Amino acid sequence: MGKVTGIGGFFFRSRDPAALAAWYETHLGVDDISHTVWRQQAGPTVLAPFAQDTDYFGRAEQQWLMNFRVEDLDAMMADLKASGISVETRAEWDSEVGRFCRIHDPEGNPIELWEPSAESR
Repeated sequence: MGKVTGIGGFFFRSRDPAALAAWYETHLGVDDISHTVWRQQAGPTVLAPFAQDTDYFGRAEQQWLMNFRVEDLDAMMADLKASGISVETRAEWDSEVGRFCRIHDPEGNPIELWEPSAESR
């Protein structure tokens, strides 16, 4: 039986795809997502359906939440704040699997940044 071996892409609508791709490259270090294949590091990935009425994603109409693994969450949060990007943290988000923060891209899409704990890597 065949099986999925990883995420091959994540596709979403945008009012200005080129500007949004540039924002992801500038602030998150994701290669130009509009023109190239982004080579990412191997590591843990979570695929988890949430209840229809969850408020974890933010707006009620928000159907997805992108989560990126990061190295040195503190440095990344400092860089984002220095660029004028609001960074949200909550003590209850941090757990045995690692530390988290939340930002939003220019179109209001939620992005979770995750620094995995040593046990989760």
